[in-house]
Amino acid sequence: MLFSAPVACARAEPASQPQAALASPTPLSFWTQAATPFRGLLLRGISENSPPSLYVRDVLAPAFARETGIRVDLEISNNTAIEQIIVGGGGDYDFVYVEQDVIYGYLAEARLVNITKLLNEDQSLIAPEFNLNNFTGFSKEFIDPSSGDLYGVPIEAFIKVYLYRSDLFNDPALQAAFAAQYHYPLLPAITFQQYRDIAEFFTNDGREHDLPLWGTTLQATTTEVAAFYEFFETIAPSFGIYHWGINLKTYAATTANGGQLDSDQAIKALGYWIDLLPFAPPEAPKSDWNDVAATFAAGRAAQGWIYGENLVWIATNPARSQVVGKVGVALPPTAPGVMEDATIGAGYLGYYDGAAFGIPIESQHKAAALLWLQYLGQAAVQPDWASASGRVVHLSTFDDPLVQAQDRRLNGYYTLMKKHGHLFAGAPPFPFHAQVRDVITPFIHRAIQHELTPTQALHQAAIAVDQELARLGYRAPK
Repeated sequence: MLFSAPVACARAEPASQPQAALASPTPLSFWTQAATPFRGLLLRGISENSPPSLYVRDVLAPAFARETGIRVDLEISNNTAIEQIIVGGGGDYDFVYVEQDVIYGYLAEARLVNITKLLNEDQSLIAPEFNLNNFTGFSKEFIDPSSGDLYGVPIEAFIKVYLYRSDLFNDPALQAAFAAQYHYPLLPAITFQQYRDIAEFFTNDGREHDLPLWGTTLQATTTEVAAFYEFFETIAPSFGIYHWGINLKTYAATTANGGQLDSDQAIKALGYWIDLLPFAPPEAPKSDWNDVAATFAAGRAAQGWIYGENLVWIATNPARSQVVGKVGVALPPTAPGVMEDATIGAGYLGYYDGAAFGIPIESQHKAAALLWLQYLGQAAVQPDWASASGRVVHLSTFDDPLVQAQDRRLNGYYTLMKKHGHLFAGAPPFPFHAQVRDVITPFIHRAIQHELTPTQALHQAAIAVDQELARLGYRAPK
């Protein structure tokens, strides 16, 4: 608010003396000034149930409202519902959660507002604090490769890492027992055989001592798409099966047509993953990405593949986690040759996850939504946000003292992400992401339920994918 000091005084000053200077007005922030036409407006948004999104709802939205007078109502939902809303044009929402997985489909269908164009149309809305050059390379996932225009402001980016119980791995008695049985030291797994041995060892130890402890988490629900993502974002690439086994030149999945989805290595990967089920807690066949985090936090698994966005609360929040101070972080195990592929850019270890907020084409408040997205993209809000939810979208965030202090509490997660993030990759650039995912998922579910063998599941899935891609016009049917 503009203000000035009162000029009245008890007695008049001599005319020869200068009048007391008026106090300088308090400068208004860019956000306050730019938001003047929109004060009192309500922006409606929708996002997934994740720590970064909850931080936006609980911390950043109220802060934005205080500074601008623009209220933000962020609805928490699930990916399937959000995808349907965006494909439908956005409905009553002014900003939406854009999963990196499906951005190319939205671009192909013109479901999102071109943010670059919107900024160029009214440069008074360009925040000086917003600079795309400040972002990590992950921001390119929301840029149209054909035009170079931006369609989403990143709000989260993290890798899916290998977590292990450091207290268990460092226990001398367990170390001795493991070495006696497997003839090598108990250390975080580098190979898949080591991962399986560790899973078997801790599952058996839990049974022998009547403890609720198993050897691994598994994101293996058979009621929605989380199992698909565990296999194709984590297991398949670490076995050397990239881009879901689809040939990016021929758009084929079957080996007969140049794909890898039904290859021996893919079948080996699926078989390995399913064979871990006896070493996972009984909730594994019902677990999505949030459930496996809860399982690990409850101390029910000795190791697992966990999205980095959940690491902060697992490792630091005793109100929610039983393993505070007991969490180790490492790169996931890989098959021979995968690390070399990732190093030269010919493959990747696993998933570099993330999302942005975009503006749906039917938003009625595009200008105000643009201010809100830039507010989320400014450097000032990044360190606290990263420390609270394990996501990093700005390069400078890694070096912030607050984040570095959190890094020490997380056993080097941010350091690992900064050093090795380039070995991970986002989802393939498929406009048909959702369609092909939904074709493959039932076959993965049937394999988990032992209704199909891994060989049967992937052979049938590969044929179905080839047929779907032909139907979509990506390749001619044979």
